[in-house]
Amino acid sequence: MPVRLTNRPMGDAAGTRFVSLLALMARLRGEGGCPWDREQTRASLKPYLIEEAYEVVQAIEEESRDHLVEELGDLLFQVVFHSQLGAEAGEFTMDDVIAELCAKMIRRHPHVFGDSVVADAEAALVQWERIKRDEAGDSPRPGSSLDGVPPSLPALLRAQRLQGKASSVGFDWSRWQDAWAKVEEEMGELREAMGRDDAVRVEDEFGDVLFSMVNVARLRGMNAEDCLRRATEKFTRRFGKVEAEMKAGGRTVTEASAEDLDRAWEAVKAREGSRP
Repeated sequence: MPVRLTNRPMGDAAGTRFVSLLALMARLRGEGGCPWDREQTRASLKPYLIEEAYEVVQAIEEESRDHLVEELGDLLFQVVFHSQLGAEAGEFTMDDVIAELCAKMIRRHPHVFGDSVVADAEAALVQWERIKRDEAGDSPRPGSSLDGVPPSLPALLRAQRLQGKASSVGFDWSRWQDAWAKVEEEMGELREAMGRDDAVRVEDEFGDVLFSMVNVARLRGMNAEDCLRRATEKFTRRFGKVEAEMKAGGRTVTEASAEDLDRAWEAVKAREGSRP
């Protein structure tokens, strides 16, 4: 029996605004619209789609309500833009996009919209992946348990998603300590390659170390991409303070000695204490 999603409909005002957004997009692309919008293609919009997604992530990390509302709107606009291009080509419309999304969500949540029962979030995820694999079985091309992870994802994020996919079919370490032992093994192989000055093997082993570290993060319940992003932001913040300290002393970082920069860096770290 089909599920009717009518218990919580979009409010009249929100529905009207969404229709207005679609009309606005059509106007921008139409005769007499914006020259920039009119010349865009799916390929040309790819960088903006990725950029807007990352700006949403930044707004979430800032815990800024206003910024998040703004950036979610910008990301939604990219979806609307691509749907408009699909409509102009006679391929699909926004209605098709929404209909496919709703059908997929219902199909992959049988514990909500059907008779299936799951014990917890982990079981729900395993069920989700199983349904995806079953759906791939209907595809004309051979499927893989690792399908669905875009190659265009940032490397750390893609590694973690691939590892999670493998874990869903039972290919995983049982404990994070076992994964850490693998890190130490890979570090030994990297050290050996560096000792031999084998540039190709060094790169290969360095990648293995990073991949193994992602496994440890995942098994510890951490997101490796987020960890590295926070570390990068911390470095940026502290380096800015070092620059400010050098400027207060009447010189730039390029004029300071390595020893002076190191002392300034350690001083900044000490002042920040345990701040993340």
